[in-house]
Amino acid sequence: MNRFMPLWLIVAVLVAMAGFSNVGVGSQLACYPPSSSGVVDKIPGGAFVVEISFKNTGATNGTWSVNVAFEGEKWSWVGTAQTLKLKPSDKKTLTWNGTVPEDAPIDSVARLIVYYGNSFVPLDWWIHVVPAAELTITSSTVR
Repeated sequence: MNRFMPLWLIVAVLVAMAGFSNVGVGSQLACYPPSSSGVVDKIPGGAFVVEISFKNTGATNGTWSVNVAFEGEKWSWVGTAQTLKLKPSDKKTLTWNGTVPEDAPIDSVARLIVYYGNSFVPLDWWIHVVPAAELTITSSTVR
């Protein structure tokens, strides 16, 4: 656990700094997690859709560059950044379409990360790469 302490310290500092880096005094962006989370099985080359709802919980208008990525040890995918403009208390859902890389190894996983401003938030969504070929027993006989 001690070998990961520097990484957690860096993440904590980045998250703390993000609170001071949003556009406009007092404007903050709240990333509301999806109603559920979990692991989604996809084959190499399989398509997926990411939908994330955001709300400006600050007191002024805000503008953010928002992007998503799936990051793992063996493969990653990065979306296209989108500009999000919200008035106080306004909500908006952004959507990204993506494809698991064709060379993503079977049984590998990647986690959904949301990037905005100078911050990032790892969400509890994972893509697990499964084989595209499946073997099914269609009949059997014993004599």
